[in-house]
Amino acid sequence: MFSKKILLNKYSSFKIGGPAEYFFEAQKIEDIIEAVKKAKQMKIPVFIFGGGTKLLISDKGFNGLAIKIHDTGHEILAEKITAGAGTGLNQLVADSIKAGLTGLEWAIGIPGTIGGAVCGNCGAFGSSISKNVKSAIALNPETLEIKKYSKEECQFDYRSSVFKRNGSIIVSVEIKLEKGDSVKSMETIKEYLKKRRERIPAYPSCGSIFKNLKFKDLNEKTQKLISAEKIKGGMVPAGYLIEECGLKGKQIGGAKISDQQANIFINFNQATAKDVLDLIDLAKREVSKKFGVNLEEEVVYLS
Repeated sequence: MFSKKILLNKYSSFKIGGPAEYFFEAQKIEDIIEAVKKAKQMKIPVFIFGGGTKLLISDKGFNGLAIKIHDTGHEILAEKITAGAGTGLNQLVADSIKAGLTGLEWAIGIPGTIGGAVCGNCGAFGSSISKNVKSAIALNPETLEIKKYSKEECQFDYRSSVFKRNGSIIVSVEIKLEKGDSVKSMETIKEYLKKRRERIPAYPSCGSIFKNLKFKDLNEKTQKLISAEKIKGGMVPAGYLIEECGLKGKQIGGAKISDQQANIFINFNQATAKDVLDLIDLAKREVSKKFGVNLEEEVVYLS
């Protein structure tokens, strides 16, 4: 049933990580349930993931069962999309535009899956997936109970949701969009892709390493250190703080803080997880020293 000693680096957008003791690709919710039951019998830990875009995997790998959700089935009815958690965001963007719908254009170029996007309330260009979610079905990996969550029950917050907090595994999502103009949507997509190419380096990465900060939550002393033009939508970009510490382009081993965007760390030369973790620690120390704030990671570390 399970594969053994499968290298996980190819399942991570960072292209970093050692082997999983056991590995399994789940096509449907029943597969996940059976795999988790088997792991419980074997008394081994379980880690369930989708696209691996916010995942940094230990160089030693994972001494347990890694389950990759591979359910990419989805359908469009009127202005609603029902999608398996493993469906790629880019696929949903393309299919929604073909169907004459609008609302997901902001997600173009993001390499993750809809399950991971909802769990972390993924967003870009001033929008986030929470605006589109109608409901989600999730599995409690401890009790194996399945629950349907309304939009309100998802408890979305900045880069967070109830699923991220309680550990439930999203297996499918309902998305509500609006009727649109395919021509206008394609023009928007071209503009977004152009902006992404300017910001995102052509090396393996996990996108933003740290969450941005809410300006209102910063103390008065720190607020005075922030340039007003850098505050966008009430948020202070973590990349701005890192850049102000002179860390843009900083390298440790094969990992580097991008020259294009300081909140993106890249694997430019066979980086190890330790290289990335050392860069993360450096950025947190320097930002704390200069601005008196603690950066919070978006990336999940699997060890």
